[in-house]
Amino acid sequence: MNELPHRYSVVASAKPVGSVWLDGDNLQTLDTALPAQFGGTGDRWSPETLFVGAVATCLALTFRGVARARRLTWTSFRCEAEGVLDRVDGVLQFTSIHIHVHVSVPPGAESAIADLQDAIDRAERTCLVSNSLKSDVRVDAHAYVDESVEAHAVA
Repeated sequence: MNELPHRYSVVASAKPVGSVWLDGDNLQTLDTALPAQFGGTGDRWSPETLFVGAVATCLALTFRGVARARRLTWTSFRCEAEGVLDRVDGVLQFTSIHIHVHVSVPPGAESAIADLQDAIDRAERTCLVSNSLKSDVRVDAHAYVDESVEAHAVA
């Protein structure tokens, strides 16, 4: 890791109507717009979906790092995140983010399930994005044996 503090720069460009283009150094431009709930078409990333996506992505990347450091065996990680936007004291804000995590292990690696659960818990505690929020972030996780890995390995 580079020395702290880190800085991340983004430029949002807009015209009076239409998309807002989000750019960052050496990054692919994102076409963003209002979500359907605010009158948008719902077919582009919005600030709201990017916000929830940032939490989910950070958890996934943090888990990957924890699992790698612990040399844990796993085959897939799926993180389903839902953010709840509500009015609190007259101000719109995310009040909670509920995350369902599913991590699979290949057959024969059942003993890793408890260690993977611990790695998910560690990722939840150390995810820098969720640690930076005032919203409640709740993670429900499930590690399981991925039987399809064996079926593909035999074929």
